[in-house]
Amino acid sequence: MIVPDPTVSAYDAVAGRRSVRAFLPTPVADEVIDRILTAASRAPSGQNMQPWRVHIVTGDTHARLCAEVTAAASAGERSDEYPYFPADIREPYRGRRRKVGFDLFAIYGIGRDDLEGRQRALLRNFDFFGAPVGLFFTMARDWGYGAWIDMGNLMTNVMTLAPAFGLATCPQQAWAEYGAAVRRVLPVLDDEVIVSGMALGYEDPAAVVNGLVTARASIDEFVVRHR
Repeated sequence: MIVPDPTVSAYDAVAGRRSVRAFLPTPVADEVIDRILTAASRAPSGQNMQPWRVHIVTGDTHARLCAEVTAAASAGERSDEYPYFPADIREPYRGRRRKVGFDLFAIYGIGRDDLEGRQRALLRNFDFFGAPVGLFFTMARDWGYGAWIDMGNLMTNVMTLAPAFGLATCPQQAWAEYGAAVRRVLPVLDDEVIVSGMALGYEDPAAVVNGLVTARASIDEFVVRHR
């Protein structure tokens, strides 16, 4: 049995969490994936409804899916599963979004006016950044807001548990922007919404892009104390 590394604390896993954008092709054992998802399913869920469904994508299906969605994204065939951002992103959120984008493009060596280079960088999403495992999180469309909280709890658990097995992750809502293409490969039910994808695998320690650590607002900016 593959056991988690007991030296990886929950605090370290959460405080050190980052999105990895370059993975090694090393396969991930089914046993490890199953152990992570089994433990992650202990996520809190309103009245224990557990509204989630997880699709594990590897092997030939992984290759077909990457090819299909990359082609759709290259052709501009966007088909959002749901609106993620408001139509008009205000400050400070707009500035935060621009900063992480520019920081990432700078690491890739892509200039701000290099639209072709930016597009190539964005398409890397649809190869799971080289990760051999893709996870897709779906649920029935008729669930209310509470189920989205439950799904977030499940996804966070997966990302928190992965380091205990030496694995890294990158949550990728970008896949939900091409839901029609994803559905041409994966048997996602018509009455389900694709909430997010996620790359899972072993981090490539030599990749410069994995050195990106996003800035976070201090707690003074988002905490309100009531005494």
